[in-house]
Amino acid sequence: MKKYARVFAYLKAYKLKLVLYAVCIVLSTIFSLLSLGMLMPFLDVIFTGKQTGLMTQANGNGLIKWVNTTISNSIAQKGKVATLGIICALMISSIFLKNLFLYLSYYILNPLKNRIVNNLRLEMYDKLLKLPISFFTEKRKGDIMSRMGNDIGEVENSVVGTLEGWFRDPAMIIISLIGLLYISPELTVIILVCIPIIGIIIGRITKSLKRLSGDVAQVAGETFSIIDETLNGLRIIKGFNFEKTLFNKFSDANEKFLTAKNSIGYRRDLASPLSEMLGVSIFAGLLYFGGSMVLNDKIAIGPSMFITFLGMFYNIIAPAKTLSTSFSNMQKGAAAIGRIEEVLNAPIVVDANENGKKLIGFNESIEFKNVSFYYDDVIILNNINLKIAKGKTVALVGSSGAGKSTLADLVPRFHDCTTGEILIDGVNIKDYQLTSVRNQIGIVTQEPILFNDSIANNIALGKPNAAPDDIEAAAQVANAHQFITKKEAGYQTNIGDRGSKLSGGERQRLTIARAILKNPPILILDEATSSLDTESEKLVQDAINNMMQNRTSIVIAHRLSTIRHADEIIVLQKGEIVERGTHDQLIAANGFYYKLVHMQTVK
Repeated sequence: MKKYARVFAYLKAYKLKLVLYAVCIVLSTIFSLLSLGMLMPFLDVIFTGKQTGLMTQANGNGLIKWVNTTISNSIAQKGKVATLGIICALMISSIFLKNLFLYLSYYILNPLKNRIVNNLRLEMYDKLLKLPISFFTEKRKGDIMSRMGNDIGEVENSVVGTLEGWFRDPAMIIISLIGLLYISPELTVIILVCIPIIGIIIGRITKSLKRLSGDVAQVAGETFSIIDETLNGLRIIKGFNFEKTLFNKFSDANEKFLTAKNSIGYRRDLASPLSEMLGVSIFAGLLYFGGSMVLNDKIAIGPSMFITFLGMFYNIIAPAKTLSTSFSNMQKGAAAIGRIEEVLNAPIVVDANENGKKLIGFNESIEFKNVSFYYDDVIILNNINLKIAKGKTVALVGSSGAGKSTLADLVPRFHDCTTGEILIDGVNIKDYQLTSVRNQIGIVTQEPILFNDSIANNIALGKPNAAPDDIEAAAQVANAHQFITKKEAGYQTNIGDRGSKLSGGERQRLTIARAILKNPPILILDEATSSLDTESEKLVQDAINNMMQNRTSIVIAHRLSTIRHADEIIVLQKGEIVERGTHDQLIAANGFYYKLVHMQTVK
């Protein structure tokens, strides 16, 4: 049961409600059996007027003797018809109480089941926000979406959805068995011998469900990944007439998904009818052999009591069938729990250091001391030594894969260096609270990252309580105010998914306005103009120049013309600094930087 420990952990906070649920289930079960178990003996006395069956065994048994006496007195005083009316009323009352307590059990448990799923989804989303960026380079987005959607849905349906059966069905079986033992220990032993046989047969069928469920989840993740890639790349797909190839790829994945789901469905759906068939077979065998013993007076119960025994045994078949289905579903859900816990238990390699120092402001410098970074034993950065003084602009240039972005990502601790240390104002960056470090940093990426919300809320992302005047002032510095005011709803205009209602230049200027409003002393700029047209590039570059004033900037440069005036240019090649200096110094050195500049035909 260890694999379900997380589900049980959520229930710990609701112990009192679980006790109330258990009480309601027990009472519902008792009233259900009472309405069934006492019917035959009552009718036996009413219609025959004799103490047969149950009544002939009243001697020495307090409960049965009391029932015998009560019914005999009722018949003597009120007659058979009146007593029958009383029995019918008692039957209705028993069924009413059974269903009342059953409803109360649902009323108590259903909100708990919903809360478990809600907490699980919330915990997983919280973990996704805390995991390092490197985790998402290893996992496809479609697979993550599948875990958040399909796998949590599977847990809800297969594990949480069967929670009520985990107590209700065993309670029904146990209480019924107690009643059967009370009536006839001999016949009950036969049942107890047969039940484990049913369990072994059902267990063999459901054993492979966990493995098959894992296969289904994996194929589902692949299918979601194709959908995600399709939605993100529609222009390229259509432009290169790639629709047919991609359709065939999705069709193959979808067919694998169908085959895997069918395989698991065949085995899961076999558990319930098979358990019912086995249960009815045992019932029929019990009816024959037990009936023979009763008819031949080889057992000390009468015919009416034997019928009552059979009725109570048949009452076990339904919960046993449900329990076997729940067990197979739980096996299926165990695979989903495993995939969810793979995310929840993933190590957070970047420690937030909640009890560390607070970086209140940036006063002196950022320094890289002998910094190296490895990823899967591959050297990305090797022995980097670099000091960036406050107010200076440092540009990172080099070939693709040289380590520029990784070097910049180490400052906000998207990754932590493998060896060496990074200091801010002379203190190791790991000794600061992570949130306080990121509060001092503004980031503008090459690809504008915007959310399906209003323009104002996107600008105020880093400062949620910003006043409208401050938002407008930031937009003006970013050269965005003019186009915003032309929108029908102005700053309250919804920009669509990923800013799809805006042009590339407009999206980029919003991200710059967002960084300006945050007003951080440190800026990290991943060349924000490389994918823009000439007019948009000028507006964005002017906005960047406005933003960089009096700030410490780390610029990842793709267009070398934009970094001529950097205080220092760091040239990276294969993770190492191969050149450094100003633009003029590096041009005069006639080295790697000189070649890069002339490749871009920069004069």
